[in-house]
Amino acid sequence: MRPSIIRLGALALALVLAACGQRGSREERTDGGLPVGRGGQGLGGTCAGQQSFLIGSGIHDITGPAAEVGMMGYVELKQQTAGIHQRLRSRAFVIASPCNGKRVVFVSADLGMVFQGVKQQVVQRLKATFGPLYSDENVLLSATHTHSGPGGYSHYALYNLSTFGFELKNFEAIVQGIYQSIVRAHEHLAPGRITLAAGDLLDASRNRSTEAYRLNPPEERARYAYDTDKRMTLLRFTKESGAEVGLINWFAVHPTSMGQYNQYVSGDNKGYASYLFEKEKGTRYDATGDTFVAAFAQGNEGDVTPNIFGGEDGGGRDDFESTELSGRKQYERAASLYSSATTPLTGGVDYRHVYVKMDDVTVGPAFTEGEPAHTCPAAIGISMLSGAEDGPGVGGGEGATCAAMHDVWSAFTCATTTTACQAEKPIVLEMGTLKPFPWSPEVLPMQLVTVGNVALVAVPFELTTMAGRRLRETVRARLAPAGVTEVVIAGLSNAYAGYVATREEYARQEYEGASTHFGPWTLAALQQEFDKLARALREGSSVPPGPTPRDLCQQQSRLRPGVLFDDKPLWVAFGDVFADARDSYARGETVRVTFWGGHPKNNLRLQGTFLRVQRRAGLLLWEDVAYDWDWETKYTWRRGYCLPTLACSHVLIEWAIPLDAAPGTYRIVHEGDWKSGWDGRVRPYRGTSRTFTVK
Repeated sequence: MRPSIIRLGALALALVLAACGQRGSREERTDGGLPVGRGGQGLGGTCAGQQSFLIGSGIHDITGPAAEVGMMGYVELKQQTAGIHQRLRSRAFVIASPCNGKRVVFVSADLGMVFQGVKQQVVQRLKATFGPLYSDENVLLSATHTHSGPGGYSHYALYNLSTFGFELKNFEAIVQGIYQSIVRAHEHLAPGRITLAAGDLLDASRNRSTEAYRLNPPEERARYAYDTDKRMTLLRFTKESGAEVGLINWFAVHPTSMGQYNQYVSGDNKGYASYLFEKEKGTRYDATGDTFVAAFAQGNEGDVTPNIFGGEDGGGRDDFESTELSGRKQYERAASLYSSATTPLTGGVDYRHVYVKMDDVTVGPAFTEGEPAHTCPAAIGISMLSGAEDGPGVGGGEGATCAAMHDVWSAFTCATTTTACQAEKPIVLEMGTLKPFPWSPEVLPMQLVTVGNVALVAVPFELTTMAGRRLRETVRARLAPAGVTEVVIAGLSNAYAGYVATREEYARQEYEGASTHFGPWTLAALQQEFDKLARALREGSSVPPGPTPRDLCQQQSRLRPGVLFDDKPLWVAFGDVFADARDSYARGETVRVTFWGGHPKNNLRLQGTFLRVQRRAGLLLWEDVAYDWDWETKYTWRRGYCLPTLACSHVLIEWAIPLDAAPGTYRIVHEGDWKSGWDGRVRPYRGTSRTFTVK
């Protein structure tokens, strides 16, 4: 996240109250024949040597409002949603272990972050449906960290400033979509096996904070061939019937191929990689049945950029081509690993979870430089305002000084202070001490999951490369004697509270260090807490749950109103064509059709589409060949100014005709909804272009 946030602080005081979403089925569902696992005999135990699991996957749409909502990631005020290039998805896997009765949920969602309120609501809905089967302890929700999704879905003010408060429609789409993806994975549970493959992916990532990285001890850096983690770890899920269930892979890289001026909803490079794999496997996004799911999950990407040529340059002519290049590299490496994934996971499923008050952790000397240390109230430093090089802010993305700031900032930003606890950090906002609630969470979840001999370290942070390596080694040291062979950082999981840099990197106060909320010993605190979790998991002992995080669901507020009504000229109807297609096109050309439309906030069309590209299949028959989630299409919303109101909408549908498109007769269809200013009702409409030929 690269915020330009301080200038928005006063706006938070003017926001009006809004409610949280509460929907979710209360239908009681079966537990798949397994008891709820509690306690345990430690790793191994009754599951030693076992290779059998129950596995299920599910996928669901989580695409929020496609127009006039600030995007989450860069926190650039001008970056408001204005269309869809890719729909966002929640990809869920349920993994159960017959040998000990335990199960876990892993979700990779096309989101900037999984905020704490999202996890709270998802678990609440799961409990209403399944009772105690799913809980905070065994549900792991992670974000891919796309910077091109709509925001406003946190319950903490820091992350809702650029969206002018809470966006209920987006929050509800995300929570309900994640919940539904888990329900589908649960319903598709069946006996199967999980196999593992891992290997390096080169030329797809670069360290964007090399000077900070070089401050890590030379002997430590010498242990690694690269200054980013190049390793991709992949799990392949296959049912006993031979049916392919899906895959999860973890590779550390920022989804910042789409830059801070992009206004299309997009899953960025990881979303595109998932799309390529699922297209190859024939995934049905609109189906309720069992379907293949490909999750490209996030790791310790804190200082890792896909822009391998520096700055914001990913090698393409524009953001879309750079996204294709990065996503295809991840897809191709994953495809290679998937085909060679023959090493079976051995053992059972287990997990430990604890809440930690991260601003008040005393860290023992075993994890510091020999003296006890302490974490701090959450605060951000001046370099956070300057942004990172692939998302530059007011200081150009290279670290900030007073001289680097624009004049409008100088009076404020140069009046920085620090504390003994925050050490080198020049503080511009101590959000952890604001009242009545902190502006970012301080009671945060730590979760450790084992699936056979693979351990997932779920952290609510963005860890730098070396921070992730140190945390992995802490967990590996405890669990390797019990048979764990692979330790993976599952970044941006279950909540979000900034970055974690190593103590050495923190001292330089580049973007990642300035964004490490809880001070220089944050990583040491994480190592200490995960060492406890790993020890408990290995020994089969329980851990205290820790303090209960606050639930701010009913405390949310917003400033921006919803859609008041939609308008159009008297002589047209909603769905009429404003600018039509040509008579014919060659493959490789782009078809563009503009319609008189309604605001996309009226109906998000979840599990549906705003557009269809159709090919004539008979005298009166048309077949769909592309939708608004396909890479070759774009749905663009624009406010059309028609007197006497400003409530008209133009919808531009574009289809870049693939080079392998079948010749024939085609048409473009737009589906939307408009809101009446007389009775407030929302009604659907449909528009169709002229037919055209593709040669």
